[in-house]
Amino acid sequence: MALTNPYQAYQQNSVSTASPGELTLMLYNGCLKFIKQARTAMEQKQVQEKNINLQKAQRIIQELMITLNPEAEVSGSMMQMYEYINRRLVEANISNDPEILSEAEGYVTEFRDAWKQVIQSARRQQFGQGGPI
Repeated sequence: MALTNPYQAYQQNSVSTASPGELTLMLYNGCLKFIKQARTAMEQKQVQEKNINLQKAQRIIQELMITLNPEAEVSGSMMQMYEYINRRLVEANISNDPEILSEAEGYVTEFRDAWKQVIQSARRQQFGQGGPI
């Protein structure tokens, strides 16, 4: 299947060449994008659009849960947080509550920002202080 849209080709190439850490960062960013789209749909009373976007955000959280390394010391607490975020996304969808959505968004943003720091730190160690970031 040929990609005719240059942006689509760029996105496909970005995903296929990304490191596991970068893919995780992309998942967090995608989750935040869908939460924002759900919030807009919620404000505009577009129930179906809100539901679709919150389900996409939930699928991303579920993917993050699946990819947790059970050997890692922090994975147990991460799993609990992901379960909590997932549950709050469901509750926000059912109750149409933007405050619950903001809470979930805040946690995802914190995880994303922390993960970004981990990637930057790893790159500094790999390439030295003057390397690409």
